[in-house]
Amino acid sequence: MSDPDNEGHSGYKIHQIAALADASLTRYRPNVVTLVIGTNDLNESYQVSTATARLRSLVDQITGAAPAATGLVASLAVSTSGSEEQYRAAYNQAIPHIVRDAQAAGKRVAYVDMSSLTTADLADTLHPNDAGYQKMADAFHRGIQAADGAGWLRNPAPAPAAARVQSGLAGKCLDVNGAGTADGTAVQIWSCGDGANQLWSAYTDGTLRSMGKCLDAAWGTANGTKVQTWTCNGGSNQVWQLYNGGYRNPASGRCLDVPGSSAADGTQLQLWDCNGGSHQKWTALTAG
Repeated sequence: MSDPDNEGHSGYKIHQIAALADASLTRYRPNVVTLVIGTNDLNESYQVSTATARLRSLVDQITGAAPAATGLVASLAVSTSGSEEQYRAAYNQAIPHIVRDAQAAGKRVAYVDMSSLTTADLADTLHPNDAGYQKMADAFHRGIQAADGAGWLRNPAPAPAAARVQSGLAGKCLDVNGAGTADGTAVQIWSCGDGANQLWSAYTDGTLRSMGKCLDAAWGTANGTKVQTWTCNGGSNQVWQLYNGGYRNPASGRCLDVPGSSAADGTQLQLWDCNGGSHQKWTALTAG
């Protein structure tokens, strides 16, 4: 492989991968997403009754964040873990239904069957040996070939350039508080630096994104509505247009504003009537 780098998170469960997915999809803009997940949930008996619902939610999250990508959702391979095995069959039975529902909704999602692996293909109770991983790779390869034959595959989309968004208040930048990735993290002004939480990208859907989340006007359109980051969801409260040297949310008709023209680090931004003041001026990003 010309680029063998990968990112792994040992022991992660479905909800933990979901928390990372938006940032990765925003950064890399993939054309194929391979998904084999749930082993740790089942092996640790973690909220097993909701595991398939959480998998369905993750598939929806991925296809929503990367609608042009092809998703390949795999069944779980055999193990010798008594904890996992007691749940694995029922979990695997649900996966084709999740895939069919996604396809019925017009999404490019396909099922990959890992039933060719046997206990002889295991290196320990859960993990395949080299022969097992080869079988898994072959199964995903067949899935990719089938997706290509169906005309699903597209070239990976180039990610929009990320840059700081500087305020009209000298030396201050648009900043995600504490580099947080949780929904509801405050967006504030802070002295300009080189952190990832001050890098923003403008997308053609009108969103401004940082840390894998969208710039979001929280629960309202009135003056004083707080601005935060939130999972990108296509809402009108996440659309921003260049306006008079700043950014305006067209649903509210109000602008991205630093309350009281405060230059204090940590001042959370808000919506306010557009007035052209320096506290509503922001450097423009080019959408991509």
